[in-house]
Amino acid sequence: MESFKRKSPEEILDSINKLHRGRLKIYMGAVSGSGKTYHMLQEGQSLQHEGIDVVICAVSTMQRPVTVEQVGTLERVPSIHWIKDGEEQKDLNVEALVARNPEVVLVDHLAHHNRKDAPFPTRLEDIRYLLEQGISVITTVNVYELEGITEWVYQLTGFEAEYTVPVDTLELADEIRLIDATPEMILERLAKGYMHTPNPEMFHRGNLGKLRELALRLVAEDVNDSLERHREELGLHGASGAAERILVPVQYHWNGSIYVRRGEQVAKRLGGDMLVVSFVSSKRKLSKESAAFKRSIEKLADKIGSTFEEIPLFSRRRLPRQLIHYAVTHNVTRIVMGHSRQTPWQELMKGSLVNGILKRMKNMDLLLIADRAEQEGERILPTMRQEEGDNDPYHRLSVEEAQAEAAKILRGKLKVYIGAAPGVGKTYTMLREGNDLLESGIDVVIGLLETHGRAETLAQVGSLKMIPRQSIERHGAHLEEMDTESILRRNPEVVLIDELAHTNVPGSMRSKRYEDVLTILEQGISVISTMNVQHLESLNDAVEQITGIRVRETVPDHMMRLADEVQLVDVAPKSLQQRMREGKIYDPAKVEQALSHFFKLGNLIALRELALRELADDVDERLESWDRHESLRGPWRREEVIFVGVTLSENAERLIRRGFRIAFRLKAVWIVTYVHVGERMPERLNPRLEQLKLLTHRLGGTFEIRLVSSRSEIADILIAPVEGYSGTQLIVGQSSRSSRWGKAAVVPRILRQARHMDVLIVADYDPDIKLEVDR
Repeated sequence: MESFKRKSPEEILDSINKLHRGRLKIYMGAVSGSGKTYHMLQEGQSLQHEGIDVVICAVSTMQRPVTVEQVGTLERVPSIHWIKDGEEQKDLNVEALVARNPEVVLVDHLAHHNRKDAPFPTRLEDIRYLLEQGISVITTVNVYELEGITEWVYQLTGFEAEYTVPVDTLELADEIRLIDATPEMILERLAKGYMHTPNPEMFHRGNLGKLRELALRLVAEDVNDSLERHREELGLHGASGAAERILVPVQYHWNGSIYVRRGEQVAKRLGGDMLVVSFVSSKRKLSKESAAFKRSIEKLADKIGSTFEEIPLFSRRRLPRQLIHYAVTHNVTRIVMGHSRQTPWQELMKGSLVNGILKRMKNMDLLLIADRAEQEGERILPTMRQEEGDNDPYHRLSVEEAQAEAAKILRGKLKVYIGAAPGVGKTYTMLREGNDLLESGIDVVIGLLETHGRAETLAQVGSLKMIPRQSIERHGAHLEEMDTESILRRNPEVVLIDELAHTNVPGSMRSKRYEDVLTILEQGISVISTMNVQHLESLNDAVEQITGIRVRETVPDHMMRLADEVQLVDVAPKSLQQRMREGKIYDPAKVEQALSHFFKLGNLIALRELALRELADDVDERLESWDRHESLRGPWRREEVIFVGVTLSENAERLIRRGFRIAFRLKAVWIVTYVHVGERMPERLNPRLEQLKLLTHRLGGTFEIRLVSSRSEIADILIAPVEGYSGTQLIVGQSSRSSRWGKAAVVPRILRQARHMDVLIVADYDPDIKLEVDR
């Protein structure tokens, strides 16, 4: 339900002013050549086709044939040309544009600086003036041209932008669209002579990857801000499920800095941000020692870019309630703190902060950090260590290693276009690339195409040939599926296959389309495919939390890692909803139902953020695979071993997926353990156990079944080493305290016996979370 809050006079005036102000849309890319101008011109053509008055001015096609083609019939208002350091520059002809008074102006290079005698010193000010005249503007910018980002870019790549715009320029925009391009695509365009390189040092694969990740994360942060505003308007509290936010509560003690450091590493590896908070009694004056620890924590928080806040403490007994209230209001997904050092008797008499948090926490996890100083003589995680034999040019490959490397060489290339939701343009973009490859002399065919009746998509088929579908008879009905065997016989160089997550008709040779794709790749045929972020297996729970819908068709995460390229197709949520209303995505009869369910604005914003962050993490994983020093997310512990303790409840899959995502980010071995009380396993449990084992294996983990004689042994068996591994982190579910493991109170036992390990307690999900208000 929309908010009924009455607008203030200032808000009303602002809304009225916006009616007369032009609209600003920014196409952002990592570097020049990513396709920003192409897409901007393409949108201009689309608007013109709809009857909108569109002109272009100071647009630089760089004489790239595909970009020049997109200019088409768009009217050009001549720009003002001048020379700087021997190079021609183009300024907007503001007077001519105002006199022409179009509805929309397309203009390149938002960060451009004008000639000395221009009416305004920068293009940004030109654009602001046009917006005030009621003229809408669509423009382009590179991520390294944003102030606040430039210093970071220089540290990462050694490159410094000539011109910049204030980073808050993004807040001026009504819409930001990221044009994602993989380093491979940029380098291929460079090799073909489609672009020039004024800054050759930028066009190294590692630097391109870093700039791409920066662009993805920056847009994700902007999307997160809009999502939080939208949720506040709807009266929703707590984390959305699209992004991680870490809260580190600290005391002014020597170990406070340790927990801040660990929290920082967790936040970096999970691609989230971090808050540091201290609850302090106003009745007590800080000692000199506590004041010194406070200063050190403040300096550390500032150094790592975290916010630090000091909150008045009402009473120690009410601290858990205060902490949870703070976490919910700040959209926290994970609390990071140290293990309790109290005895059970002290917890009973004085109260336990950890137990108080466990009773109240919903939709957020609790990570209890082991004090490794006692066991290992260390107080913070070590830096990266080079594995023995890594990058050793003299290492002789075993027969198995040689066969594996040969299989990689023979395998076809896989590229996946990923989007936040149906209708963003994945199939359209895949077909366009297919035609580009065909024109380059590559043998490309369509293996499976789903246009869903979209005329724009069908028009992109062009000269591409389709492999006829296979007809399968089932229960008297004739059904169609992709004909994998015909594709293999045709043996093209590249095949385009839509909807990677599709489940084949029962009776097909393979049950899932991604299995067909794997078969095709093994025969040396390259594949370009599409999928939505909600179909990624490990995100299944996050998507359900966001949308309230459980996605049944999923793709294992290893398909993303197998892909040579993963590219995002990004569209702003409101634009996607508008396309929906125009009948460009679904049948008009289904539009209203879709807009009130899956395609609700809040869902689309959250899914977009999820897609941006997931791809940013994927980019970072690839940077690490090229060079561990390239990673933007910092070091990892090579010796991490994660145990996941599950019951047979509905929450088990959620714990397994959570275990996988954490283990993958930490480069850790992970083992899922089910502990059964009894001498033998009842046959009636086998189907459920097989489901959990299959999911674990699909995600690359090991599944163990352990037998114990009594429930009091469950905590011991989860903490005990397995197959020579000593665990460094144990993941259990919050609900296990009171359900399957009953009176044995497993979680409290674990917390007392596993203080040498990190323990992550995954909270139950509650869609109707309510704030606890202190009075």
